[in-house]
Amino acid sequence: MPALTRRILPTVLTTAVLALTACGGATEQPATPDAAPDTAQAGTATPASGTPGATGDAARPATPPTLDFTARTIDDRPFAGSSLAGRPAVLWFWAAWCTRCRAVADDVAAVQRDNATRVNLIGVAGLGSGADAMRRFARDTGIEGFPHLADDDGAVWRRFGVTSQEQYVLLDSAGKVVHSGPLAQDELRRRIAELT
Repeated sequence: MPALTRRILPTVLTTAVLALTACGGATEQPATPDAAPDTAQAGTATPASGTPGATGDAARPATPPTLDFTARTIDDRPFAGSSLAGRPAVLWFWAAWCTRCRAVADDVAAVQRDNATRVNLIGVAGLGSGADAMRRFARDTGIEGFPHLADDDGAVWRRFGVTSQEQYVLLDSAGKVVHSGPLAQDELRRRIAELT
């Protein structure tokens, strides 16, 4: 082994061990693919109703890691993933230029209306759609009756491991992902019925 390698290798190993040890004492990050960094800014996030101590009630469970994110809606309002806690949720990933998304938008809106009291349904727009096109798509397709996140940077898409549009992520009331991928509309309705 060359002399330079013998001198550098112990330093590199020591640094790695110290870095790993330091991470052990920190709060664990969500166990989701490519979880987005915490981008909450002062005054933009809604307080997490499920966070212990948020309302003085220490008995409340913590927000599930899958729902520990913030975003902006297509009408530029703050959105906290924690607001979905305690009830099943359906995340519908779409893009404004997607013809399949446009074709099923009316059905998705009907699913939301039929299940509004039992399931949170949230649209997640992205893939370079652009804010104006997202709003126009929502207006033109009649899906303005439920929230849609403006996720052109893909943070929410990465958090849930979604790589293409017109896909669904279904979460149970504990925030556990129970389905991720495409679904026909009759299958979406069946899966929602199983969640509730």
